Amino acid sequence: MLDAAPDPALLAGATPLDPAAVRWEIPVAHPGKIICLGLNYAAHAAEGGNAAPEYPSFFMRGATSLIAHGAPLVRPRVSDKLDFEAELAVVIGRRARHLTESDALAAVAGYACFNDGTLRDYQRRTPQWTIGKNFDGTGAFGPWLVPAAQLPPGASGLKIESRLNGRVMQSDNTSHMIVTVAQALVLLTEVLTLEPGDVVAMGTPSGVGYARKPPVWMQPGDRIEIEIEGVGLLSNPVAQEES
Repeated sequence: MLDAAPDPALLAGATPLDPAAVRWEIPVAHPGKIICLGLNYAAHAAEGGNAAPEYPSFFMRGATSLIAHGAPLVRPRVSDKLDFEAELAVVIGRRARHLTESDALAAVAGYACFNDGTLRDYQRRTPQWTIGKNFDGTGAFGPWLVPAAQLPPGASGLKIESRLNGRVMQSDNTSHMIVTVAQALVLLTEVLTLEPGDVVAMGTPSGVGYARKPPVWMQPGDRIEIEIEGVGLLSNPVAQEES
């Protein structure tokens, strides 16, 4: 799943796929680490009453929280405050420690769309955000991996947008990230070793549901879309957790 996209010439005579017959998987089958940045767009920090952090607000997601393109985003039984967060996901392609800004992007295999679905009430039950970010089936990831060479360095300058039932909720540009992809990888590898298949989610722009008046929560039957220019369109229905 970390391979480059196939040569279009090899696909010229291929039979078109029936989208309804395709079973999507997440772009990395078994990510070792899923590391997320919070408050990485100044306008998003401001809408929540936060100052832009001097050091990134890093937190972790578990693999059981991830779902693929087209799979249901699950609203759990214990909360109705399921929020959306459009994000750029960075997939690591080689083992790396102590990167510098000049060599950090060489560690990137590619990029994908990410929806850092969050249960806001659980997020705020503790100073650590982990519990609200790790409900099963709330982190959509996909639809595919775009090789880094096919995008601008650090995937900068790309339009990023979320749409709920077709309504634009977030619209910004990855050039407005406070911490760039290269800077994030430098900071992370001061601390830990990044390995092939690790994922770094780069934070979300303003426009999330909790900051609206009244708040907008995802409901069963909704459809949430995350689109990043040149990367793809990640689309998921919202479903209620079964009893």
